[in-house]
Amino acid sequence: MKLMIDDSVWGLNKIFSHFGEVITLPGRQISNQSLQNCDVLIVRSRTIVDEGLLKNSKIKFVGSTVAGLEHIDQSYLEDNGIAFSSAQGCNANAVAEYVISAIVNLSNDLNFKLFGKTLGVIGVGNVGRRLDFKAKQLGMKTLLNDPIRESNEGSEHFVSLEKALGADIVTFHTPLSFSGLFPTHNLLDRHNFNHIKKDAIIINAARGGIINELIWEIIPTKANIIDCWENEPNINPNLQKSAYWATPHIAGHSIDAKFMGSFMIYQELCKFLKEPINDQIENLINPELREIKEGNLHDTLNSIYSFINDDLAIKDVSNFEDYRRNYPKRFEWKHFKTQFELPNSND
Repeated sequence: MKLMIDDSVWGLNKIFSHFGEVITLPGRQISNQSLQNCDVLIVRSRTIVDEGLLKNSKIKFVGSTVAGLEHIDQSYLEDNGIAFSSAQGCNANAVAEYVISAIVNLSNDLNFKLFGKTLGVIGVGNVGRRLDFKAKQLGMKTLLNDPIRESNEGSEHFVSLEKALGADIVTFHTPLSFSGLFPTHNLLDRHNFNHIKKDAIIINAARGGIINELIWEIIPTKANIIDCWENEPNINPNLQKSAYWATPHIAGHSIDAKFMGSFMIYQELCKFLKEPINDQIENLINPELREIKEGNLHDTLNSIYSFINDDLAIKDVSNFEDYRRNYPKRFEWKHFKTQFELPNSND
């Protein structure tokens, strides 16, 4: 068996090499020609998996080790009998930690208290529900907007999009969709940007295209945190220049998340091939617990990982893709012993 794997997939040799011959390429360089004689394709977000990529190939299993689905033509895969698995939720905690770190840094640098602040969470799925749980531990009031969940669960715990947009801090965590009952492309646009307060903070750590950037760049806000952009890596220079943090789509790039993405696809490939799971693979990440002796939340979180370095790394935007591919090691909070309990997840 021959496997084509994006060379940015975490632990690819340790996790997948026993299945057969592993061939690696950068995600953007995986082509129809390179897939000839390959049986399995494992990608991250930079490979568009569609008819153009797979036509006349032998691929019978596609795995995506990231949470997003926009790069996968699932209809084509289904119509052609190609098995597909994704790692949705693998990086949810990493993204929630990024957002909390951003909020805590803003609170410190702009001199405001988090207690009593409202946080509008647009999209309450894998990331949003974790963020809701963490934010409440900081004394914040969350305004949750998720029309899909609201239609299934009732309106008791949800608010309208307009009300959520009126929060002190507004953070987006929806997938990018262009059709259906609740499309999210340009969810925040000219027609509803007036609901954003002039002293609000806006965070996009979801997908580029959820906020109309041409409108966003001319609307005054207290601060913008932008990790996901339209037209990556050719990002909006005006928004980059004005953002508090402008980072290269790395909110979910913790070691834990990358491992979980690979592990989830490994499990699904084992099922597909009817092979037993190697229990040792689940323990590939087991770093020694590290102690942080800082006495406040701001300094503690920045000692664990300072996201300002990710902002500085792409001041020269030509570094965008290379920095993503060679991202520094970043472990999630659970691997650290701190002087006080950090906001945790409910998973």
